[in-house]
Order: sequence, then C-alpha cells, then structure tokens
Amino acid sequence: MNTITREQMSSTHRASVGRNVDPGSILAVLEWLAGDECHAIDEAGLVAGLGARLRQIGLPLDRLTLHLMTLHPEILGRTVAWAPSEPVEIHDRDHGIKVEFASSALVKVMEAREPMVVNAGDRDAPWQHIDVFAGRSLVQLMIAPLCNVDGPVSAAGFGTKRPGGFTMSEIHIIERILPALRNTCEMRVLRHAEMSLLDTYIGPMTAQRILAGKIRQGEIETMQAALLLCDMKGFTELSNRLPDEKVLELLNAYFDVVIPAITGNGGEVLKFMGDAALAFFPTADAAVACQRALAAAGEIFSKLAELDHDGVRLDATVALHYGKVSYGNIGSGRRLDFTVIGSDVNLLSRIQTTCGVITKSVLMSDIFRRSSQADKVASVGYHHVKGFPDPIELFALAD
Repeated sequence: MNTITREQMSSTHRASVGRNVDPGSILAVLEWLAGDECHAIDEAGLVAGLGARLRQIGLPLDRLTLHLMTLHPEILGRTVAWAPSEPVEIHDRDHGIKVEFASSALVKVMEAREPMVVNAGDRDAPWQHIDVFAGRSLVQLMIAPLCNVDGPVSAAGFGTKRPGGFTMSEIHIIERILPALRNTCEMRVLRHAEMSLLDTYIGPMTAQRILAGKIRQGEIETMQAALLLCDMKGFTELSNRLPDEKVLELLNAYFDVVIPAITGNGGEVLKFMGDAALAFFPTADAAVACQRALAAAGEIFSKLAELDHDGVRLDATVALHYGKVSYGNIGSGRRLDFTVIGSDVNLLSRIQTTCGVITKSVLMSDIFRRSSQADKVASVGYHHVKGFPDPIELFALAD
C-alpha cells in the first residue's frame, strides 16, 4: 500500500501535537490482530477491539469504520463503525448505495487503491454526508484501501476530532497496522462471500453439508421430508409470445413470490427447472413438515393473486407429497451436484403433471393430507400416473 506523504498533509496537520508511541505498544496491536482472540471474534468485536487498543496507545481516534465489500446478489457490503463509549453500528449496504456515495472520498480510495487524508468540508472528496461520519464533529479522516488478493476492495476509515488532525507519526502508526488489518478483514470477507454465495446458489442446508466436508460423489443421506413442486401456468405460451428479456423479468417476479414463501416457512429450494422450483421441508415431525409446506403453498397463491407484472397475471400449480428421499452428491469427477432422488420424488413430479391434466391448482397425496391434518381438502379420485403400477388417490383444496 502507498504511504501518505508529507505533501499530502497540510502544515496544520504536521504541526498537530501528539505524544510518541512506544514501539512495543504497536507490536502488541499487531500481535492481537494476528492472534487467536482476534481470529475468533466477529466484525463488531474486531472494530471495537482495535479502536480501543489504538486509543490506549495514544492515537486520538474518535471514529473507526470498516467498509467490507462482498459478493452477494442483494448486498454490496457491510459497514461496521465504532466510537468510544458507544455500541458498534452495523449497516448492510445494498447495491444502490453506490449512487449516494459515488463522488465520496471513500469510493475514490477504493477505486484508486491508494490511501487518502481528507479534512472536514473537503469539496473535492466529500465524506461528512456518509451516515457513519455525519454529525460527529470529525475534523479529519484517513481512509485506507484494504486490497484483497482478488475480489472487491474494502476500506478502513480513521477519524479524529482533535484540532489539526493526525500528526505524521500517527499516520505512520496507522500505516503500520494496515497490512495486519487487511489480512484479518480479508479472511472475514472471504468467509462471508463463501457463505452468501453457497446460500444463494445451493441453499443453506446444502451449503452446510459442503462446508462440513460431505462433498464426495455418492455420499448420500436418507431422510423423511415434505416435498413441494411449484410450476408456473402457461409458461410455454408466454415464452413463445414475449421477448426473452420480458420472459426473464416475469420469471424473476414469479420466483420473488415463490422462493420467499418456501424459505419463510422453513423449506429449502433444491432445484430451479425452467419455470419450476423443487423444494423440501426436512424435519423429523411429519405434521410440522407438511403444515409448513401447505402454508408455503397458500402464501404462493395469495401473493401471486396480488401480482400484476406490466399487465401480465401469473399463476401456478403446486404438488405436495411426504416421503423418503435420498439427498446427496451425484455427478462425475469434479462436476457434482446436490439433489434428491427416490420414488417419492418421482411421484411428486407425476402429481404435478396431473395438476394440469385435471386443472387443479393444488394436488396432494393421501399421506401428505393425513400428515398435514388439512381439513379443507377433497378427494379427486384415483389416477394412474406414469411409472407407478397402482392408481394413486389425490386430494385438492376444497373450493
């Protein structure tokens, strides 16, 4: 990282009075940043511990902030802010925050990957409008990039209220601890990105299995679960009639209803299959699992009824079943996937197909009906489904 030069600081800052800091005290801060205690705490503990230690060794630090960028479809990053005798603030930033902070010193440092010392009222690189600095009477801010090996650049901010700001020797102390701070922040950023990406693309339960080391081909677990398969009605007609961009918009609007309904009721989405989503509700209690799946189905239809996407109304069919599934790795060599297989998964698919055949929005198996203890359901008779020798009795929600 480039250091702050004397030319970058005005004579007022050079004239600021600060006491000498014992090199042993700086070493103690560095050892703490690299040690087990720091490794075990979260971002709030890190910023609070570092802020307190820098104050103890004599830095006039009145605000310490970490701006940790990550990889997430909804969150750009996280700001963690500390001040003496105050609780730590944590702000998750969505991607829209870029517009608000676009010309700020913070963004300039991240883009240029070079540190910057800025004063109150600096119009070329504003910073006092940023929420974690606003209204705090800070006279100077040093912002330093925290550059990872790859991925987005994070930053740290060191603010002071002392007239004249930081001295050159104090700036050098901050520069001394920045490599160690970068390393410990990079570890946290990578950990957070790892979890958020795994959760986003494969779901939290599967992510936990992967991180626990269950990644070999053929490793499977057998479990009982409620199963839900939700399919959009009329998708083929829509995709043939509308431009691809519009179809993608509709799919996203549709899944913005379906997925929260599933995950909000304790389910996990295993697969997206075009316009369909396969989910399971794993729990040892069959009644609880089925009731959660039924609640998710009810929420899906309730929300879809309210959805009007540019004049297009969306609808769906949902199949519900309860049974045994084998959950684990399939694939070849280094290209594996987590999935559920078994005769009960096959039956779920056939139930969903029958929804379209007999024009019912929701169909469930008898075992699901009994396990869920649903009262407003009615039999729609026995149906022959492909791959199963005996006819299957199915039930629909009563009108």
